[in-house]
Amino acid sequence: MDDGFLYAFCYDVMMNQYLFREYDIRGNANEDLTDDFVKKTGMALGTYFRRKSAKILSVGRDCRLHSDRLHKALLEGLLSTGIDVVDIGVVATPLLYFSVFHFHFDGGIQITGSHNPKTDNGFKILDGERPFFGTQLQMLRTMIETNDFDHAETRGKVSTLSVMNDYLEFVKTKLQMGARRFKIVVDAGNGTGGVFLVPLLKEAGFEVVDLFCEMDGAFPNHHPDPTVEKNLLHLQNEVKRVGAEIGLALDGDADRLGAVDQQGRIVFGDQLLLLLAKAILLEEPGATFLGEVKCSQAVYDEIEKAGGTAVMWKVGHSLLKEKMKEIGAALAGEMSGHLFFAHRYLGYDDAIYAGARLVELLSNSKNPFATHIDMLPKLHNTPEIRKDVPEEDKFEIVRQVILRFQKEPTAKVVQIDGARIQCKNGWALVRASNTQSALVMRFEANTKERLLEIQTWVETEVFAIEQELKSKNSAS
Repeated sequence: MDDGFLYAFCYDVMMNQYLFREYDIRGNANEDLTDDFVKKTGMALGTYFRRKSAKILSVGRDCRLHSDRLHKALLEGLLSTGIDVVDIGVVATPLLYFSVFHFHFDGGIQITGSHNPKTDNGFKILDGERPFFGTQLQMLRTMIETNDFDHAETRGKVSTLSVMNDYLEFVKTKLQMGARRFKIVVDAGNGTGGVFLVPLLKEAGFEVVDLFCEMDGAFPNHHPDPTVEKNLLHLQNEVKRVGAEIGLALDGDADRLGAVDQQGRIVFGDQLLLLLAKAILLEEPGATFLGEVKCSQAVYDEIEKAGGTAVMWKVGHSLLKEKMKEIGAALAGEMSGHLFFAHRYLGYDDAIYAGARLVELLSNSKNPFATHIDMLPKLHNTPEIRKDVPEEDKFEIVRQVILRFQKEPTAKVVQIDGARIQCKNGWALVRASNTQSALVMRFEANTKERLLEIQTWVETEVFAIEQELKSKNSAS
């Protein structure tokens, strides 16, 4: 078969090996996530948890049109191994995490495509209160390929549980709203988060304009990914139209937060991390914070200036959560809008809670959101740039970038995650996406002119490497 390197046969199931990413399982719902594959995934997960004496798992799902089908097939596999399932229904991913922490389940599985195209879906998994990722996912893949499943004499049972009220009550106990009130627009992109964030803010006394907060897995208005600027156009326009102070945007499963100010300016995840870190330092002087390789240099410099400790780490929600525990960070954040609060919270990425904490910060300040943005350091940078490349080439491109720039006398290559190329008055990042067949790039500099120089320099090298790989692949 011509594309045999992409697939493995696991008896009667042909499996796309690239489904097993660094920190979740994700692929095309109809082509990759067949009923047979999903059932076997459930059997493998059930077997894994039973072998470590776990008994009860929480299972949630997002509102994508195929999530119900995947839910049915997954449960069939889990129950066949004797695992009991608590079905928490259609919820945002943070509520799945909350259910495991709050009710002390042995683990949890969220069926979600997150911010991927609406044709995609997947699984995010908790092993106890820790993420199930990396080598664990590769182990799971091997179990599926070899049919390494246990079959229980007694089939597992399913119960249902609504966690919304418990979740909202818990979140409210962790917030410290100030006296100031203002208008907020919430754009949930027809994902799962709006039905939780809107009532939370309204009950706290804010005037909330909801935009696309009805769940609709066809995502008829715009794709629910707040890192893509065109997806924020509706929010920007609505904020200006109604005179709101801030607009909050959630991704499809509400674990990533985007924001715009009253002028319609987009505020990216690393800027939110810096604002929230400074607020935490007022309560917890000397606290440690965790960013990732795409974050602005200003995040690290300004946190240190404010008396905190700033640590750079790899991209990825599972990787950051583990590193947070290791170093005792109060807050971690990504450019993509994942924000992880250990300060007054449970240490996982929850855009509903993060949005409320941002509102809390503003409610305790005399300054509106736009003023806070004006006070941030003025550096020139690009948003996250995604460049589609073949899955089998992305890591090789990064490897070649590292080799080339290590030879540059004016550059220093930081290899925490891909290549962060530090150079005079700026930096560039080239790394392989863990969730898509793409390179992720970002550039920053002190001036617009220097930004263009750095971006052109690095992108030219990346293009040359791509062409060399294409020629080599064609020849072979």
